[in-house]
Amino acid sequence: MRMMKALFLTLTLGAPISVSSAFAETLKVAGPWEIAGIEPAQTGYVFSRLQVAETLVTTDKQGTLAPGLAKRWTVSDDGLNWSFALRDNAVFHDGTKVTAEAAVASLRRTLGGVGVLSQAPIAEIAGEGGEIRIKLHKPFSALPAYLVHFSTIILAPSSFDGAGKITGIVGSGPYRVKTLTPPARLELESSGRWWGGEPGITEVSYLAVGQGEPRALMAESGEADLVFSMLPVSVDRLKANPKLDVQIATIPRTRILKVNAGSPFFDQIEERQAISAAIDRVGITKVILRNADLAATQLFPPAMKGWNMPGVEPLTQDVEKAKALLAAVGWTPGRDGILEKDGKRFSVTMLTYSSWPELPPLATALQAQLRRVGIDVKVSVGNSSEIPARHKDGTLEMGLISRLYSIVPDPVGTLLQDYGPGGSDWGAMGWDNKEMQAVVEKLAATSDASIRAPLQTQAAEILQQELPSIPVTWSELAIVSSKRITGVAVDPLEVNYGLSSIRWVK
Repeated sequence: MRMMKALFLTLTLGAPISVSSAFAETLKVAGPWEIAGIEPAQTGYVFSRLQVAETLVTTDKQGTLAPGLAKRWTVSDDGLNWSFALRDNAVFHDGTKVTAEAAVASLRRTLGGVGVLSQAPIAEIAGEGGEIRIKLHKPFSALPAYLVHFSTIILAPSSFDGAGKITGIVGSGPYRVKTLTPPARLELESSGRWWGGEPGITEVSYLAVGQGEPRALMAESGEADLVFSMLPVSVDRLKANPKLDVQIATIPRTRILKVNAGSPFFDQIEERQAISAAIDRVGITKVILRNADLAATQLFPPAMKGWNMPGVEPLTQDVEKAKALLAAVGWTPGRDGILEKDGKRFSVTMLTYSSWPELPPLATALQAQLRRVGIDVKVSVGNSSEIPARHKDGTLEMGLISRLYSIVPDPVGTLLQDYGPGGSDWGAMGWDNKEMQAVVEKLAATSDASIRAPLQTQAAEILQQELPSIPVTWSELAIVSSKRITGVAVDPLEVNYGLSSIRWVK
């Protein structure tokens, strides 16, 4: 009777809901990512990963570009004009058709913001009927990969008010937003309108849980059916639980030290090389990550084919070399062993955050290792938003971050952002290298593998020598799921979690 009364009230209030969904069991998902708001450039990754909103282009599980809302795309012979044909049966959650006009309005808004699309040489976005046309100032082979990025999710006109401000997420995916309680909780239900059909489970609840161990406990207790991003120490325990499945994939993500290369502590190559030589990557990965193969001997991990270069000299620990490099540029030990130069102590603050649970213990280990060469590091654990904020106001000295190099499936997208003039929130700071910028521009202009290969090698060598970002460890993504569900698959690019393919085990 209570259930029927609740159903009656829901129907009378006008919210579209089916009797079957009223009785559906909810898939409970836990992850580390908070939902700070609904602006796509900031938190669009939550809505794209959970299949609320879609992009024109997506990727398959091998990281290859695949049709999303666009069923196909073509480019003119001169590389300046791209056409994207929309799916005929795509519908927004408010019942309106996904038209070229709606998609163009959404993309134009994105282009005028701070997302990655603003970095592409786009002259014009137009469209009519079922086709979107993008005209470029110059050839840019990575454009389809840019349209995978979460900031380019296509939203219905009803998502915005008259001034263009976003007021809600009205997407076209298999799930629509039922309730959103920032920053921690998001309730979803089947949209009933998806071009790909009805999802296997119609009700989903996402909870943001910042600490890794509480997420592990949620998996063990059954409070969560699907849990993302586990600490290695928890994974060992969870693998032994007969009620759980654990999947691990190496992903194109590197934990790096982002340093302010414009500061007196890191403005010389020798100082950045000394920081790198002081780091015991093998020891860190053995003890904290339980996998010595994750020691980052260069920026790009082996998962990034064509970018990880076996021929470059690997980054290794050499404490005496580190001390010698620092001495060569004028740093000398003070009375307490901390280096000094021109009356300034080599004392810096390292910012990091706990949404990736391994970062704080890694920061503590790095603090101890840098102390051995006379560098005093104070570790500050806060919110991830502090990194871009301190980059912007110029006060960041050092940050330990986790950087995904497939945020645009073509790594050129991340390189353009991270190592262009002025760097980026998560990339270089105070480092302006014209040679690197020229290499990346050439890479962006072509998709010819024979032209790209030597350019990729050149880019990797510059980054290995100059170290504007100092690699520490590569990454794995661990996903834990209850054996009550099936159809869980790891997306190594973290574009789409494939929730619509998950089913309850009968």
